[in-house]
Amino acid sequence: MLHVKNVTRMFGQKAAVDNASFSVEKSAFIGIIGRSGAGKSTFLRMMNRLTDATSGTLEFEGRNVLALKGAEMRAWQGQCAMIFQQFNLVPRMDVASNVMHGVLNRRSTLATMFNLWSEADITRALTILDRLGIAEQAPKRAEALSGGQQQRVAIARALMQDPKVILADEPIASLDPMNAQIVMDTLRRIHDEDGRMVIANLHTLDTARRYCDRVIGMRDGRIVFDGAPDQLTTGVARDIYGADGSFNEAATSTAIDNGPADTTYASTLLA
Repeated sequence: MLHVKNVTRMFGQKAAVDNASFSVEKSAFIGIIGRSGAGKSTFLRMMNRLTDATSGTLEFEGRNVLALKGAEMRAWQGQCAMIFQQFNLVPRMDVASNVMHGVLNRRSTLATMFNLWSEADITRALTILDRLGIAEQAPKRAEALSGGQQQRVAIARALMQDPKVILADEPIASLDPMNAQIVMDTLRRIHDEDGRMVIANLHTLDTARRYCDRVIGMRDGRIVFDGAPDQLTTGVARDIYGADGSFNEAATSTAIDNGPADTTYASTLLA
């Protein structure tokens, strides 16, 4: 279904993603973990074609998406929805309109300029919001919602595209523990109920263990681990995060159990 072969992205002399290869034979919930700067976000941006790869191939259902251009590339971006850490909503726009922006690339310029939506688009947006438990927020401005609610609006916007793949770049890193769990539960339910592939960059191993079918660990742009969540041992954590003698498995925290995700060295490690 997805075959990544020798994908590399260079920035000057530095490889942000270095010769990454892996295959996914069927739809799965995949977590990518690693320290800041490991190449996780760059990889997702290449897959969504927000960033070009320097070399390699990334085939989805037999098509190399890294080679697509123009209308074909835009069509792929419609099939491969992106969810960002900072939500990327239009703050002063109402929630329903933010969700419907998921289909902007299918609309005419005139309809977009005057914010004109079909009855079918409006009904679909409200149905998706209801599914995610935030239908009552539809008429409110996005900026009036909590962080967790805004992230669910971003997920709803992604679903509006009816994508085959959902890419989530640190979707819970800026959320409190309760909202982090709600968002992760939502993404997992979407995978289970819809059969959509979900690939999420995650901040803690505990979250990856709890929600993912498969985990890929990156360090300095290279894939250093690819396996099942129950294989995430302390030794594996050392390989992924480059932990030294100060690593303490019992002392480290997790985003959902003990507090919001932290960008410090220790909080990314195992709990």
